[in-house]
Amino acid sequence: MIARVLMTGVIAGLVAGLAVAALQHVTTTPLILAAEVYETAQHAHDGAEASAALSGLSRTAATSVATVAFSIGYALILLAAMLLSGDAIAPRRAALWGACAFAATGLATSLGLAPQLPGMAETDLAARQIWWLATALATGAGLFALLRLDSAAAKIVGVALIILPQFFAPQPATPESTAPAELAARFAASSLAVQAVSWALAGALVGLVWRLLSREREVS
Repeated sequence: MIARVLMTGVIAGLVAGLAVAALQHVTTTPLILAAEVYETAQHAHDGAEASAALSGLSRTAATSVATVAFSIGYALILLAAMLLSGDAIAPRRAALWGACAFAATGLATSLGLAPQLPGMAETDLAARQIWWLATALATGAGLFALLRLDSAAAKIVGVALIILPQFFAPQPATPESTAPAELAARFAASSLAVQAVSWALAGALVGLVWRLLSREREVS
């Protein structure tokens, strides 16, 4: 069982991570590089362009490795959650679990902390990390209560868990931003879209790979 769980997570995460890394290369990475040019606008224009070109190559490689690692983590988290809940591990069900995970870690947290470009106004790092983790956990628990529990009281608690963290979102500690508003808006939208694809694809592949490995085990 442990070997099958690990194999499923690695295979599903690797495939999903490579696909998402390719998507990032044409969506979020160019926006990050553009924001860094604004942040270092005091340098010569040609030097900024050369630096952006060089950093673009290393950024793509580093981002791709990190994306694959995160996708493997997503796959293992989804698989563990489904096994613990006793839910059937199938592509559609696993993709729905991925959508709920995105709602908790992406949508809910972005209401208080939108994805940020270099040079944007930032909140205190410790406060940002604590709030993000608390909001993701509370929203995930709230969604589980709403979707998996039948008690009316549990559903009320679930709604409360989803809403309450938003009242405590940290405020920016540095109000000024060097990134243009249009660039920041595009990055926030692109980041959320990429994250949604990452969770849903990881979930669907978890269900598919688990089903294929289960069939091979039955045959052998």
